[in-house]
Amino acid sequence: MNKLLQSLTKAELHIHIEGSLEPEMMFELAQRNKIALPYNNVAEIRKAYQFTNLQSFLDLYYRGMGVLQTEQDFYDLMFAYLKKVTSQNVSKVEIFFDPQGHTSRNVKWNTFMQGFKRAINDAKVNLNIDANLIMCFLRHLPESDAITTFEEAMNYRDLFIGVGLDSSEVGYPPSLFKQVFKLARDAGLYLVAHAGEEGDANYVWEAIDELGVHRIDHGNNAINDLTLIKRIANDKLALTMCPLSNQRLQSVPDLSKHQLRKFMDYGVKVTINSDDPAYFGGYVNENYQALADALNLSTDEITTIAKNSLDACFV
Repeated sequence: MNKLLQSLTKAELHIHIEGSLEPEMMFELAQRNKIALPYNNVAEIRKAYQFTNLQSFLDLYYRGMGVLQTEQDFYDLMFAYLKKVTSQNVSKVEIFFDPQGHTSRNVKWNTFMQGFKRAINDAKVNLNIDANLIMCFLRHLPESDAITTFEEAMNYRDLFIGVGLDSSEVGYPPSLFKQVFKLARDAGLYLVAHAGEEGDANYVWEAIDELGVHRIDHGNNAINDLTLIKRIANDKLALTMCPLSNQRLQSVPDLSKHQLRKFMDYGVKVTINSDDPAYFGGYVNENYQALADALNLSTDEITTIAKNSLDACFV
């Protein structure tokens, strides 16, 4: 199986670049930028990467983000991720980034956007990988903040291809963000949203009908609504599923019960991705391997999933 996974060309469509911050880089950047961390060494940081649910993960995730300060920091973060996934035969990536997590710390737009841009350009030349950015809105913040973020982002319109919706799901349904998604749609951007990870199937309905998304991130709980499954299949909406994330955050504690194969049986275009690989214990190939083992996926099924990832790319 390892040989097969390495041989398959694939895309990754659900990766938060801030979630690729490995403990070693977190410690290095903290020292570089003279930022105090509540950890004495890399081993203590790695030990802290223990979560019981989405919120406990997010608390650490946002704390770790604080070490990202300079354009070079954002370059190093992006290039390290692209180098890693190139080694796993990933040829295309569409990468989430969270500007509100940076501007709220007084990091300027130009700092992170130029860092990302340089790394993506260098990786295309030196690693032969195509990368595009998708800007996400933090759903625990009000839509007015998302609209301000969108307006500021338009100064960098040529550097990203779409918008998404992430962060704490329960209590923050997609319908709260209809206005900003309409602005993005009118601007010709692709639309995605996290839905159905911790929220129920209604969150997925809202992402489709009220936001008009072109892909659904996670989508696990759509499995409980047959009408919704058929809608997703008929509309050819890809699901960007993240098994190791689901397991670590306890939304699917037992991967042998993961919903991916059932979706495949209904004709849904499913993909496998890493979400926040530094925090969840694996990049894209490790996620493929974990689910292949748990669900006893066949060679044909694995190959189909890899093809799905390339078919579901926006660019």
